[in-house]
Amino acid sequence: MINVTKTYLPDKEKYQKYVDEIYENGWVTNNGPMVQKLEKRLAEYLGVKNVVLVANGTAALEIAYRTLDLKGFAITTPFSFVATTSSLVTNGLLPIFADIDPETLNIDAKNIETQITPHTSAIVPVHVFGNACDVEAIDVIAKKHDLKVVYDAAHAFGVQYKGQSILNYGDISTLSFHATKLFHTIEGGALIINDDELVQKARYLINFGIENAESIPELGTNAKMNEFEAAMGLCMLDEMEVVLQKRKEVYERYEKALKDDVTLLKYSEHATRNYSYFPVILKDEAALKKVQKALNEKDIFPRRYFYPSLDTLGYIEPKQYMPISREISSKILCLPIYPGLSEVDQINIIMGIKQTFERENG
Repeated sequence: MINVTKTYLPDKEKYQKYVDEIYENGWVTNNGPMVQKLEKRLAEYLGVKNVVLVANGTAALEIAYRTLDLKGFAITTPFSFVATTSSLVTNGLLPIFADIDPETLNIDAKNIETQITPHTSAIVPVHVFGNACDVEAIDVIAKKHDLKVVYDAAHAFGVQYKGQSILNYGDISTLSFHATKLFHTIEGGALIINDDELVQKARYLINFGIENAESIPELGTNAKMNEFEAAMGLCMLDEMEVVLQKRKEVYERYEKALKDDVTLLKYSEHATRNYSYFPVILKDEAALKKVQKALNEKDIFPRRYFYPSLDTLGYIEPKQYMPISREISSKILCLPIYPGLSEVDQINIIMGIKQTFERENG
């Protein structure tokens, strides 16, 4: 069976050494030495000022909204993983969608400004599949209307934009370190925050709002990362170049073989790639289902990602209609991509797709 992704597990002996250290000092959570070390190393690796590690990517989004005291409406994309929208709703914010660019699949900056009202407090764009948003246009809009910007950068680990980390844009960027991600801590996430005062507030918020034994200045929650997860992250950082190189090889093999058969994502010319995903856009939903069925029969399981378009969610009010997102969502498929995917298995995937097209056209 070949799934859309497979968790990369780093050197077991190195991880065991970290585990031995955890056992030796008995510190398993509450901002332990592994977490502190990982925050420092990630800041250096990513080229950012502050990293606040948390339990997962959804918690990172929720803490970001609360750190910035967001209220009312937040303009966001309908083409993303559901957590981008659900985290807004669970924090009392109303998602207002702006439709996407059909080539980059990111929120279209031209559609943002028409959605702004006196009740709007923020823009929540997503670097979809690690493809950098039009951060400069979004920055202009945010400053013009005095809005906060929270980037959902769950897919954008390590991406550089014009020579610096894409995570430095906006008021806060959030990351997901789920086991299926390019870089992972089993479960986990992070907030990237330039403002030191906001960093301090975020640290209170992830620890029940507690400052110290005698002071609880914020209404917080429990969103801390534990030491075992941080240890996994430290191991992963040591092997990132290997992970990136192997993903790049898989990505480029797909790109070369399929570029004339499917529509591929248009990446920002100002940004680097991290090879997190390989999405293909097919002619229509019928073509997608034929390809999906043919691959499933070979025990290959690509994923309809992202599907459905988030403007179709039943719990979103008022109802909104985003035609481009709905169309793309109906015909996009993410193919298996991970470091352990063999060339033989990848050729099998490619041939399965090409043979489906040949049967359809023949």
